[in-house]
Amino acid sequence: MDGFPSIDPEWLKRSKRRYFAAFVGGEADRVPVDPMMLSHSTVACGYTIRDFYEKPELAAACLAYAQEMYDLLPVTKYYFAHPWLPELGINLRFMDYTAPVPTNTIVAEAEDVDKIHIPDLDEIKKGYSYNRLTRAMDYIKTNIPDMFIPLAYCPEPVGSAAELCGIEQFFMWTQTEMDLCKKLCDIYVKTACTGAEALAKRYGMALINTGAVLENSDTMAPDKIKEISPPTLKSLVRTCLSKGAGPQIFYHFCGNHKDDYMLYPGTIVFTPMTIMQIGYWDRDMFPAKIMKETFGRMCAIMPSVDTKLFVMPNQKVIYEKARQQILDGRDSPSGFILGTTCEVPPLSFPANIHSLVRAAEDFGRYGTW
Repeated sequence: MDGFPSIDPEWLKRSKRRYFAAFVGGEADRVPVDPMMLSHSTVACGYTIRDFYEKPELAAACLAYAQEMYDLLPVTKYYFAHPWLPELGINLRFMDYTAPVPTNTIVAEAEDVDKIHIPDLDEIKKGYSYNRLTRAMDYIKTNIPDMFIPLAYCPEPVGSAAELCGIEQFFMWTQTEMDLCKKLCDIYVKTACTGAEALAKRYGMALINTGAVLENSDTMAPDKIKEISPPTLKSLVRTCLSKGAGPQIFYHFCGNHKDDYMLYPGTIVFTPMTIMQIGYWDRDMFPAKIMKETFGRMCAIMPSVDTKLFVMPNQKVIYEKARQQILDGRDSPSGFILGTTCEVPPLSFPANIHSLVRAAEDFGRYGTW
């Protein structure tokens, strides 16, 4: 986009050292900060929430500039709602103030599950998700290549599968017809992994972004989560890796995982380039201390500050909560990144994001612990 100055190369060098130090060590100034920014980037640059989802090239440019503006990550990751579902027949409606929303389901009765057509590689390449992702990534690769990172975006396979029949029906089936839920998950996993394969063939190794959102301690009992979530995630990640994606993995566990976080060590795939992020412990942020104890020897951890705080004037509160998370987790043996419990809200106050970064500057400096 012609409306943006070039990215400062000196800032980019510093930010890259921070990001890679979280995985492989080496000299860096402080821990990296990732508020999982999406449409706040377009809003901060004078555009709209809807622009982020409708205009991938503009969104990518805004993301890159916002990363530098807030002193965040050296990479540009374009996420959008419900990838790979349109290829299965789900229609999406663009909205003014939120991400696009599904407007239909494709499964009304149990017998409909076996009628779903799973797209092949050629069909995926002609579909909505692949073209939206590649438009954003091609823009970055061409115009800001030093911030380019290929992205195999396969978010929350269980929640995505639930959209095929509707969330309420899916929850009902977890109680009465779990095998149908597993079939839907398998259909989504096969589709998303074909998408990951297409992206890996185009760009090479690609960061696998996935996680658990729908299935959490507020929505499902631990025994039900154990039955469906870890096996689905394991299948998705192993298949993505076999098709050329990875080795970097980002697990985003949105929502309350107080009673189920312990189900995942030893049951899902970890590589040396894995990041684990968990949102909540009941209604508070998931404690960095528990993340470090549970996952710290397996992967980099990303303790977070509650995103709800970012839409109110909470600069000191955010700073203090970030301080607590940093002090409790910064010495995690496989690396530490400071984040937010979910996407930082589109209308967040810039001063709140600055408070997050300021806490990293004040308490996350390497060599001070």
